[in-house]
Amino acid sequence: MPGFGRKTRLPAEDEALPGRPEPILPAGNHFLNGRPLVGPFPDGFRYAMFGMGCFWGAERRFWALPGVYSTAVGYAAGITPNPSYDEVCSGMTGHNEVVRVVYDPGSISYQALLKCFWEGHNPTQGMRQGNDVGAQYRSGIYTYDDRQKAWAHESRERYRYALRQATPAPITTEIRAAPAFYFAEERHQQYLAKNPAGYCGLGGVGVLV
Repeated sequence: MPGFGRKTRLPAEDEALPGRPEPILPAGNHFLNGRPLVGPFPDGFRYAMFGMGCFWGAERRFWALPGVYSTAVGYAAGITPNPSYDEVCSGMTGHNEVVRVVYDPGSISYQALLKCFWEGHNPTQGMRQGNDVGAQYRSGIYTYDDRQKAWAHESRERYRYALRQATPAPITTEIRAAPAFYFAEERHQQYLAKNPAGYCGLGGVGVLV
């Protein structure tokens, strides 16, 4: 596959594309529920951020959960500021395709979001997810506070134990403090609601937590 090696390693800082000073912001609200994508959000609501392969399918898994107020797709955990989709797909920004979840902690727990994350994709595949190959498809949990960090690490150990019953493959999920979130272009927001027959390559391994 042309470019396979380039796209499956993260670029050094001096290799990354320069990006742009101004953010790419979605023009509208959430396609399904009409709520804000950018904000403001109700007091007491919290963020969660996950990378689990193509962000079209990842977002769909979260927007259906009771207690999730809004979802948006974007790019995070790379180098290039305000990247475009084409730049991320080039493998020269270091970013991951992510879904940012705004949720009501009084209605859904962070642990329930983690369950959706682990069961919704294959966290053992490194710089790919299914047929989608590239560093932007890596598995990642990006935490907003110490409690989320602790819960993420605890859940990874529980899933690691459960996964051993199905496969010896090691978990490759990265867990790190939430970096800057850059919104993806309007056409990618809630893509599978706008295009119900659109591509989704996500699938779990059948291991429940």
